[in-house]
Amino acid sequence: MSQVGLYFGSFNPVHDGHLAIAEYMLKHAPIEELWFVLSPQNPLKNSGELWPNKKRFELLKSAIDKRSKMSICTIELEMPRPSYTIDTLKKLSELYPNTTFSIIIGSDNLEKIEQWKSFEAILNSYKIFVYPRPNVMPNAYFKHSNVTIFDAPLMDISSTQIRENQ
Repeated sequence: MSQVGLYFGSFNPVHDGHLAIAEYMLKHAPIEELWFVLSPQNPLKNSGELWPNKKRFELLKSAIDKRSKMSICTIELEMPRPSYTIDTLKKLSELYPNTTFSIIIGSDNLEKIEQWKSFEAILNSYKIFVYPRPNVMPNAYFKHSNVTIFDAPLMDISSTQIRENQ
């Protein structure tokens, strides 16, 4: 079974913080590959400042072009919206039956995982690799048996900051 880490995001735009986390996870998490899952719209975020899918894809493609073991997964762009992680995981598992998928998320997302569709099924069925984010209050899910907290570098950069500085 191939081990793939799925790094979900709108990557609006992709930045050095995303790439540093991806490199760290490839080195330290039990995965062989990392797929950036380009999301058309996070159902928990405002879509007002979302760049077009094609632009975000091209920027992501350019960012990982020469990086081995990284690729882009555009499955969510072809699925019904809003896009939910559980639906994507089910679809990928159908398409790639010889692959074990894990999720890579920031601690801010784990902090509010109860807002996710079918979050208990995700927690109970998939390994979740968590990187730190500032100002997060750990909850019971941080101790779940399928959750691994990594001591990845804390990145003080966000796509929102980049868009606001343009």
